[in-house]
Amino acid sequence: MNFTAVNQTDDCYYYTCPERLLSTSVYVFLYIALISVILMTVCGNLLIIISVCHFKQLHTPTNILILSMAVSDFLIGAFVMPPAYLQLIESCWIFTRVFCAWYLFIAYFLTSISIYNVALIAVDRYFALSMPFLYTKTVSVNTMCTVVLCDWGVWLSYNIALQYPNLKSLDMASCSKGCFHVVNDVWSTIDLVLSFVFPVSVIIILYVLVFFIAKKHATAIRELNSHTRTSKNMPDSMKSERKAAKVLGIVVSVFVACLLPYNVYIVLGNLFEIEDESLHKFLMLIYLNSTMNPVIYAVFYPWFRRSVKVILTLQVFSNDSTSVNILS
Repeated sequence: MNFTAVNQTDDCYYYTCPERLLSTSVYVFLYIALISVILMTVCGNLLIIISVCHFKQLHTPTNILILSMAVSDFLIGAFVMPPAYLQLIESCWIFTRVFCAWYLFIAYFLTSISIYNVALIAVDRYFALSMPFLYTKTVSVNTMCTVVLCDWGVWLSYNIALQYPNLKSLDMASCSKGCFHVVNDVWSTIDLVLSFVFPVSVIIILYVLVFFIAKKHATAIRELNSHTRTSKNMPDSMKSERKAAKVLGIVVSVFVACLLPYNVYIVLGNLFEIEDESLHKFLMLIYLNSTMNPVIYAVFYPWFRRSVKVILTLQVFSNDSTSVNILS
């Protein structure tokens, strides 16, 4: 998550929240929409977390990455989206400066984790499809848990080091107009590369390679079927890998579509003067991606729909629920 270089003077000016220009009914609608989005984000990702943790069939390396992404999306919905969307609706920051400092820290940390979760998923899918035997032999659930914990640890350390001066002195341009983090151009460029350019480049390159590998596999299977006159020669594991690559490819596409406008706007902000409010609207699109992921899983993953049914019907509390077959 790259930091915003807000165009303000060195002295932080104080700003009074403007009078409401919208009718009461519009405000009520906006708050209902805000609550609905937050509930969808929190509940949807919580269902993914429970599903992957509870059902033994879902204890796979790839699903560990999905679990990590669901945890970061859940935390974004619970702790980042409420103050962020309130700031958007009220057109000013209604909380304290101390809360602003911790909000920025949590927001940047969780968004960075979310970006690298998607990058790790791209690496996982490429490795699984390009070297399936080596992948099966070397990548286990424990290995992936270690990778995920290292990912969270590295980005926690990075954000603490980068934001410690602000957490200590609260020297940021927030006032009451908005809650934004100001850093110099050097750190802004470094963070842009680390949190956007590098991971998104990895994601795009690997998924292009995954597409060609999947296409090559499909061609080979069709040729095999034409010789044997059967359609049952494709191993179930290969079908599963291709389907996972396809669905996660959709997840990645949606993610990049949500992430790109904000970062393009940041780059343009180095050339043109930009407004904080416009930038904040693009930032909301990044957070909205955390709401979309459970919807994608519900549409494309039958196992997720089955697990949700088991959870909502309270069958999850039965003694043998962890061994329920939800993949067939």
